[in-house]
Amino acid sequence: MSPYDPSAYPPFAVTVDLVVLTVRRHALCALVVRRGEQPFQGRWALPGGFVRGEEDLAAAAARELSEETGLCAHDPAVPGAGNGAHLEQLATYGDPKRDPRMRVVSVAHLVLAPDLPAPRAGGDANSARWAPVDELLAVGDESSAGLAFDHARILADGVERARSKIEYSSLATAFCPPEFTVGELRRVYEAVWGVALDPRNFHRKVTGTPGFLVPAGGTTTRQGGRPAQLFRAGGATLLNPPMLRPEV
Repeated sequence: MSPYDPSAYPPFAVTVDLVVLTVRRHALCALVVRRGEQPFQGRWALPGGFVRGEEDLAAAAARELSEETGLCAHDPAVPGAGNGAHLEQLATYGDPKRDPRMRVVSVAHLVLAPDLPAPRAGGDANSARWAPVDELLAVGDESSAGLAFDHARILADGVERARSKIEYSSLATAFCPPEFTVGELRRVYEAVWGVALDPRNFHRKVTGTPGFLVPAGGTTTRQGGRPAQLFRAGGATLLNPPMLRPEV
């Protein structure tokens, strides 16, 4: 390998930003933190931070998720459900002017988790909250009331990824507890897509899709009314036929 001078190249930093989505009170919500430092001090932003020199991107995303929210990422090496939030890489954002401090490239990650309690803030964030995505995306990122940096665009991309991916994969079950009813799963689809679904038609589709749901062997009345059968996520990763999003 021929020698080269690193100083001949412009320096830049790499960050990870997290689009953390959950369903709370039948609405799709995202985690935002209020920035405690400049730039954009006092503005709401997606949780995230700089990648350390010894870290790969997945490790940095998992660390930031834990430090800034108290949540842990799902470890695929540990069998069994309920051992953390779903974490996947979303996209890379490299506009030269996206960060006023210096050239910063962000590798965004999408995080999905069941209904969660109020998060705790950490790092350079002085508060954190769940907010409905419709509320966050209704304000442009150029407004002083909007999200910091280009986080409105990143959030919009993460929401669309979730909306499209639950059509053809079992990802919607990542919003559910380890055991859930068909009605609870339907409310996830309704919250993510923002539409009302026919209960009988939805029940027929999800229970008739091979490998999507597995009976858990029990019932629950936590939603009120008659006892409802409990299910667990099956082994299927792709749904055939897909659960197509209704046109609105």
